[in-house]
Amino acid sequence: MLNPFKKRKWWDSGLKFSCLPNCGKCCNEPDGIVYLSLKDMSRLASFHNLPLKEWISRDCRKSSDGRYILKSKKENKICIYFDDDLNCKVYDSKPDQCSAFPWWNENLVNKESWENTKKICPGIDHPEALIINKKTIKFWTEADKISEKGIRESDLEF
Repeated sequence: MLNPFKKRKWWDSGLKFSCLPNCGKCCNEPDGIVYLSLKDMSRLASFHNLPLKEWISRDCRKSSDGRYILKSKKENKICIYFDDDLNCKVYDSKPDQCSAFPWWNENLVNKESWENTKKICPGIDHPEALIINKKTIKFWTEADKISEKGIRESDLEF
């Protein structure tokens, strides 16, 4: 039974989106920040066959508030894992926040935020886009929430 007091989200009836081949616009944003969960960090360290501490030292930096984020390339400030051919070098092990795009909580706050996201993401409302249902959107917003919480040095046990 539906709770009559629970406020419906503006996107509850679903949104049109399809990730387009050879696009990469979500990853090709200078100064983009990818927050990491411990699960993300462990998965990426394993992908690179490195101990967690060594992988963090090599591929992470701390944000201004102390959360670990992926490093960016010095020359263009793009994600270190995004190559010149618009491919993710760690696609099968990529952070959950990357997988969650465009279903980030900040993008879904209201329709205006979604319209701003649409300016960088041609897969939103693309003519061949699929309707993504509320359940799927909710799954990814929860994953984004965990990633955005992030990990700080004090959360790690080496």
